[in-house]
Amino acid sequence: MTWNRKQLRLVPVVAVAVAAPLVVGVATGQSNNSGVPEANAQTGTSTSASPTSSRSTSAPTSSESTPSSSATASTEQRPAANTDVPAGVRLDRVDWLSERRVALWVQSAAMERPIQVQLLLPASWNSEPDRTYPALYMLDGLRAVDTESGWTHETQIEKFFDSKDAVIVLPVGGESSFYTDWANPAKDGEPYQWETFMTEELPPLIARDWRLNDRAGIAGLSMGGTAAMNLAAHNEGQYQFAASFSGYLDTTSFGMPEAIKAAQLDAGGYNSEDMWGPLGGETWKQNDPKLQAQRLKDVSLYVSAGSGNTGPWDKPSPIEGIPENFAGYGLELLARMTTQNFVNAAEKADVPVTSKFRPSGTHTWPYWQFEMTQAWPQAAEALGTEVNAPECKAEGEIGKFREANGSLGDCLTGEYAVEGGRAQDFREGRVFWSEDTGAHAVTGRIGATYQAAGGPEGELGLPTSSEQKTPDGVGRYTTFENGTIYWSPKTGAHAVSGKILDLWSYKGSELGDLGYPTSDAVRNPNKDGVAQGFQNGTVFQAADGDPRIVKGAILGKYKDLGYENSDLGYPTSDEISLRAGGGALSRFENGGIYWSPNTQAHAVPYGQIFDAWGEDDYENGRFGYPVSDVQSVPGGGQEVEFEHGKIRLIAGRIEKS
Repeated sequence: MTWNRKQLRLVPVVAVAVAAPLVVGVATGQSNNSGVPEANAQTGTSTSASPTSSRSTSAPTSSESTPSSSATASTEQRPAANTDVPAGVRLDRVDWLSERRVALWVQSAAMERPIQVQLLLPASWNSEPDRTYPALYMLDGLRAVDTESGWTHETQIEKFFDSKDAVIVLPVGGESSFYTDWANPAKDGEPYQWETFMTEELPPLIARDWRLNDRAGIAGLSMGGTAAMNLAAHNEGQYQFAASFSGYLDTTSFGMPEAIKAAQLDAGGYNSEDMWGPLGGETWKQNDPKLQAQRLKDVSLYVSAGSGNTGPWDKPSPIEGIPENFAGYGLELLARMTTQNFVNAAEKADVPVTSKFRPSGTHTWPYWQFEMTQAWPQAAEALGTEVNAPECKAEGEIGKFREANGSLGDCLTGEYAVEGGRAQDFREGRVFWSEDTGAHAVTGRIGATYQAAGGPEGELGLPTSSEQKTPDGVGRYTTFENGTIYWSPKTGAHAVSGKILDLWSYKGSELGDLGYPTSDAVRNPNKDGVAQGFQNGTVFQAADGDPRIVKGAILGKYKDLGYENSDLGYPTSDEISLRAGGGALSRFENGGIYWSPNTQAHAVPYGQIFDAWGEDDYENGRFGYPVSDVQSVPGGGQEVEFEHGKIRLIAGRIEKS
């Protein structure tokens, strides 16, 4: 189909529709996933641990019917993808949001900031730790937000892909970007170099850390559909599959640059000339999918668009055939016309395209979710993976546990060996079994934290319980051979183990003064020891010492000084109540921090000033509490001010005043 003059008169009307809001939304928590895993509703678990791990193959089987219920057979292993990460690109942070959904923060050299990218990991990720996978990059729409991809916020593709064997890559953000390299900064001087990030910086980093092979696909909706075709055309050989769902696949025909300009102004106040220069100019032509169609001859292509008319997921308006969502009607009409122009150009270039022009449907998420499911078989074939993971069943002790816990859902893998036992993956969590621990499920956010900690190969070992309610009824916990993971709605899920767990339990666990953990135990790279945050304090433990609690204003002062990396070192006592003035003290390796309501918190290092203060009975004597930290004295020396005087150290001599 080509436009005639009557059709071209539609463009100004449609351009207004393009500018109408296309709401993506903001990130929200997910609902429960099995039994009592309310832990599935909280933020992820930050970790720097490797996403890959080894596993034992010598554990006995839980299956009664066969000696071994092995993992599903993998497809033929393909070569690994390029893992040469460009200079200036690094992985800053990893947050496990579930057992197979991960948020990465990737520092981009081109965009000079960290970019969030989320991954949906394959069904067999845990059961086949040596297998590599193809990647499918999925791009967002014009109003992409910086919290979460519209694909996971607005659709159910996370559930759809949980039984597939591909790594789904979801870049987060890029509002109005078209995932392209902008000629000028986008807004406020921010570099928008999305094509460089997507094609040069991100792929080798993910391939290095997340087991990618040499095959990849790219798909997107609306703006993302335009970008998917352009990125595939500009980077020949990088993608074996490309799909556009309601994309604008003609950016230079009459009225189209103006329509895109109106849309970008409305979606964040972006200037299209900053993106591709003068409207309709040479750079616009280089980013017009229909003009790049001949470069896609080796890519498996899928494009789709509705008609704009009322479809199964639309509310009808009083006008027959026209939906209540008039903006979605106009947007989809424009997507259909430009997609048809692309198909026409591809046919002229002898480039095969699977095109789906639906008899109804607007520019909205339910239709894009549908199209993704329809395109997946073609994508799977192009990427060299199965349409669905092989069939599986639960047997033996794990099977019995699954029968008693139907909320786990269907199995995703067969039973496989892990360190010390066996495991099997289900839609809503993993079940672990050993002769010593029995069968237990790990689910939701607790499951994410367990995965981040290395699972059964990590320090926690195998689970010794399934998820249970805490005594206060607010949180949940799961016990393991070497620790416990606690979750609450306010604090998320965190593991507590070793001497810190013993101390916390002695103090009353979550019902005690410390409350719930707010972080995992963090190892200090500068001094051998760990620290772990709780709601009402922090526990520090030197490698050769016992854990100690620092809290309140004393913790604030300790933070200002640099925690255990300061001259004070690690704490050697919990907080001690003092008689004088209702104050408190925490002792450290090289000094003390004193607090009172009238003086607040100040540090006094061990040494001559401290000893001189002690000669007058510390805070109980004539000097009282410190009102300053150690200060330099003009001309050389040090002093500490107290409520009722000063103690100075000058040239090795103490002066009291």
